Amino acid sequence: MEHFSGHGSTEIALLGCDRADAGVLQRAWDMGIPSFLFNGAQLKDGTVLRELRGLGVDLVVLAGFLRLIPKEMIAAYPERIVNIHPALLPDFGGKGMHGIHVHKAVLLSGATKSGITIHYVNEQYDEGRHLFQARCPVLPDDTIESLARRVLSLEHEHYPRVVEDLVIRLEKGERTV
Repeated sequence: MEHFSGHGSTEIALLGCDRADAGVLQRAWDMGIPSFLFNGAQLKDGTVLRELRGLGVDLVVLAGFLRLIPKEMIAAYPERIVNIHPALLPDFGGKGMHGIHVHKAVLLSGATKSGITIHYVNEQYDEGRHLFQARCPVLPDDTIESLARRVLSLEHEHYPRVVEDLVIRLEKGERTV
């Protein structure tokens, strides 16, 4: 959100969240960004999709969102819903692979690298077409926490830029990147 604050032609129309205790809600409030708190039933019954359409949203950017997006929403936003995953997909993806679970799996596998994958969202967990990947080493003395910190720094460095590039392409009328 901070990256796009006062950005000019790019506006954050809404912050949608399915967790009332999420710290991002306060940050959105502090920045004057409208928020919409919803539950799983509202995601499935089309309430969230109606809210997005009503605001004229062009691109949906997910971060830390763990629910499967309904096929109706994917159809309404083809290659206009993006997400970030804290590993190099296709490895370490799928249902249940989030947060520390991903980092633990990476460490247990003996992998020598990890990173992030920014991808389009489709009807399956973590299977959409990749937009961008960034890598970092897995160090011999890594813990879940140390690896998570390094991966999170990649997320903060690259996700805003990739989203910004996607917004620019959409503004130019290009369908995909």
